[in-house]
Amino acid sequence: MFIPSVHAESDPATLHSFVRANPLGLLITGIRSSSQQLLQCTHVPFVLDTADDTKGVLRAHIAKQNPQAKAMIEHLAERPDILTAEDEVLVVFTAKEHHYVTPKFYVETKPDTGKVVPTWNYATVQVYGKLTLYYDSKSPEAGAFLAKQIRDLSEHAESSIMGYTGGERPRPWVVEDAPEKYIEIMQRNIVGIEIHIDQIQGKFKMSQEMRPGDRDGVAAGFSRLAGEEGQAMAALVRERGALHDAKKRSL
Repeated sequence: MFIPSVHAESDPATLHSFVRANPLGLLITGIRSSSQQLLQCTHVPFVLDTADDTKGVLRAHIAKQNPQAKAMIEHLAERPDILTAEDEVLVVFTAKEHHYVTPKFYVETKPDTGKVVPTWNYATVQVYGKLTLYYDSKSPEAGAFLAKQIRDLSEHAESSIMGYTGGERPRPWVVEDAPEKYIEIMQRNIVGIEIHIDQIQGKFKMSQEMRPGDRDGVAAGFSRLAGEEGQAMAALVRERGALHDAKKRSL
C-alpha cells in the first residue's frame, strides 16, 4: 500500500484502537495448491491481543470448508492439528466511514486556480505477520484455542459493538446460551487462525494535506450530507487536520 508521509499513522495505540473498532479484516494469502487458486481472501472478524506482545496478536476463525482454509491445510499438512506458515500473510482493516470528495468542496483552491480533482477519503490499517492454523478441534491445544477465540470474539462484539453490557443495558449473548453439543459441532467445522504481527501500518487519508480553507470546505461539505456518515467524515477531517497542523508546529 502506498502511504505518503502526510497520511501515515504509526502510533501503536492508535492502530490497535482502530483494529478493535473495525474488527472485520480481509485475510489475504498466496498459497500454492493443487486444487485451489493461488490468491485467496476472506472477510473475517478478528480479536486483537496486545498484553504479551507490543506489536500484537490477531485471532480469528474461518470455516473448514473455506477454499482458503483448504489451501492452508494442503500446504501445511505436516501436522494436522496445528500448522504454522513460513510466509507472511496480510490482513487489511478499513474504517466503515469513507466517502467520495467532490472538487466543489475545495472552496479555497477551486475558485483560486481551479487546479483540483476528485478523490476518496478513507482510513485503513494493514498487518503483516506469520500465521498459525489450529485445525483439529479434538486436540487439547487446538480445542482450547477455538473455545477461547469464540468466547472472546462474542464478548467483544456483544459489548463493544452492540453495547450489550448488562445492568441498565441489555444482557450480552454468551456462548453458554447455546447448547454445548451444538457448540462442539460448530468447533469441528472451523479452523482457528493466529497471526503474530510483524508489521502494522496505518493510512488515514482525510484531506489533511489540503490548504486550511479547503479542509474546512471538505468538513462543511460532509456536514451537509444527510445521515451519520457525513457527520462522522466531517469529524475525521477536522481531527486529522488538527493533528497534521500540530505535527507541523512541533517540527
